[in-house]
Amino acid sequence: MRIDPELAGTLAAIVDEGTLDAASKRLRITPSAVSQRLKTLEQQLGRILVVRTKPARLTEAGEAVVRLARQIALLEHDALVGVGIDEDGSARRITIPLAVNADSMATWFLAPLARLAAGHDIDFDLHRDDQNFTARLLESGTVMAAVTSEESPVAGCSVSPLGVLEYRAMAETAFAARWFPDGVTTAALAAAPFVDFDRRDTLQHEWLRAMSVPHEGVPRHYVPASHDYALAVGLGLGWGMVPLLQESAGLVALGGPTLRVQLYWQQWNLRSDLLDTIAAEVAAEARRVLGGAPVSRPRASPASRPKRGRAAAG
Repeated sequence: MRIDPELAGTLAAIVDEGTLDAASKRLRITPSAVSQRLKTLEQQLGRILVVRTKPARLTEAGEAVVRLARQIALLEHDALVGVGIDEDGSARRITIPLAVNADSMATWFLAPLARLAAGHDIDFDLHRDDQNFTARLLESGTVMAAVTSEESPVAGCSVSPLGVLEYRAMAETAFAARWFPDGVTTAALAAAPFVDFDRRDTLQHEWLRAMSVPHEGVPRHYVPASHDYALAVGLGLGWGMVPLLQESAGLVALGGPTLRVQLYWQQWNLRSDLLDTIAAEVAAEARRVLGGAPVSRPRASPASRPKRGRAAAG
């Protein structure tokens, strides 16, 4: 059985745009034509590919088809560039979906994308998620590459180290004076409120555990945005694990261990000049900002599963 690329591309458009009506505008066909293409593809494969919610949600079978559609689009773009069809600007732009944790997006990741967009006809579609969960977006075909803390490659992907994000427990000066007048003791840490990114964020919990304080029962605020998280700590809402790249005047270190999160770049394991160019630009920025070592060849292996851990993402 052969999957028609046009039909697969229609499914990808439905998921990207969220509804059949929005997909029809992107594809410049009628909503009924989009519906008919989807129905035809589902009948051919004998599978339900998308749950018709708002936004539309892929089934497991639909994820496999969308991944194929994105790979075809990427290879077609490379081929058009290779034969010089885009020299007069007639080749269509391509959308590159990427997953990245929020702390990376807030501190170093956008600069290389801006340079890439200046020299290529690329539209980046960024998905923010915990660096321990971005691998799932690769598995589903939602993104073509991801910044992740997952060292073992997702099935069908290659992986290269990027560098390390370092976090220190920090607090605003007046907050520290109020809550830690006698120093950062276990009793004070059990009472002082801290800032969690979200309910999957475990960095503060790991630091408290290293300080012999269980996190259960300690007061906390949830601030699920990287810039706002650092701002909340800076305003004295609570103490928190702040990336060294976001430390600012007015913050004091609480001591204890510096937590290090190793980041990796995972991308689909197919030969694409464009995807390789993106990977090289991202790796160069990571080496400059995070101190990552250059890697001559990414490593590929079978499937892995997301690890538990904190992300400054979401």
